Amino acid sequence: MDSRIDNIIKNALKEDIPTIDITSDNLFNNETSEGVFIAKQNGILSGVQVMVRVFQILDDSIYIKVLNDDSEQVEKGDIIAIISGKTSSILKGERVALNLMQRMSGIASLTNLFVNEIGQYNAKILDTRKTTPNLRVLEKMSVVHGGGINHRFCLSDQVMIKDNHIKSAGSITQAVKIIKSKVDQNIKIEVEVETFDQFIEATKTDCDIIMLDNMDNDLMSKCVLANNGKLLEASGNMELNRIKGVAKTGVDFISVGALTHSYKAMDISLKFNN
Repeated sequence: MDSRIDNIIKNALKEDIPTIDITSDNLFNNETSEGVFIAKQNGILSGVQVMVRVFQILDDSIYIKVLNDDSEQVEKGDIIAIISGKTSSILKGERVALNLMQRMSGIASLTNLFVNEIGQYNAKILDTRKTTPNLRVLEKMSVVHGGGINHRFCLSDQVMIKDNHIKSAGSITQAVKIIKSKVDQNIKIEVEVETFDQFIEATKTDCDIIMLDNMDNDLMSKCVLANNGKLLEASGNMELNRIKGVAKTGVDFISVGALTHSYKAMDISLKFNN
C-alpha cells in the first residue's frame, strides 16, 4: 500500500495508543476472538483495504477475510469482513479502522449518488482540493471507489488560473501566455471564468480546460454552444438536486466540493462472535 497511507495509519494509531491500551492490556493476555464488520446502512464501501492495513501494521498475525471490498454496494446487515486473532490487538485497532472506513465509505456513497444522478449524460464527477488536511490521499481514493474521478491532487499537478491569479497577472490572456512559456507542454492549463466575456477570452488562449465557476445553467449552456473545442468544467454550488440539469448543458466535468467536505460517515460496526 502507498507509503502515505501507511504513515496516516501509523500516526492515527500513535494518537490513539500513545503508550498502552490501559483497558485491553490489563484485561487480556493471549486470548483470541473472532468478529465481523457489519454495514449498518446501505452504501458504497471504501477503506476496506485500509482497514485491513491497520491490523497488518498493528499485529500481522490477525486474519481478515474480506467478503465485500472497496467500491462494492452493500445493504444494511451485510457482513463486510470477518476478523480473528489476538483479542487485545483487535480492540486496539478497532476505532482507527472504523474511523477511516466509515468516513471513506461515506465519501464513496455520496459520490455514487452524484454519479447515478447524472444518468445518461456524459459529464464526469470530479472531486476538489477541499479535503481534510493530511487525509487527501484517502478521501480522493474514496471518490474513485464511488465512481468519480480525481481532479488535480495538489498545486504541483496542474495549472489552475483562478480569479486572484488573473487580477495579479492583468488578464486571462496574459496569465495563460506567461504560464505557457514556463511550464512543461504536457502540463494541462485550466482557467476559471465567471462571465461570458471571460469565457470568450479564455477560448482564444492556449488553455486546455475552462472552468465555468458559479454560473447558472442558462449561462453554462450558452458557453457550451460558443465553445471551440476546450474541455469544460462546471463548478460552484453543485448540489445533488441540480446536478442533472448541469450535466444536461453539455459540460465535460462537474467538480463537487461537497464530496469531501459535506459527506456523512457510513454506519459500520465491529461485533465479536465470542
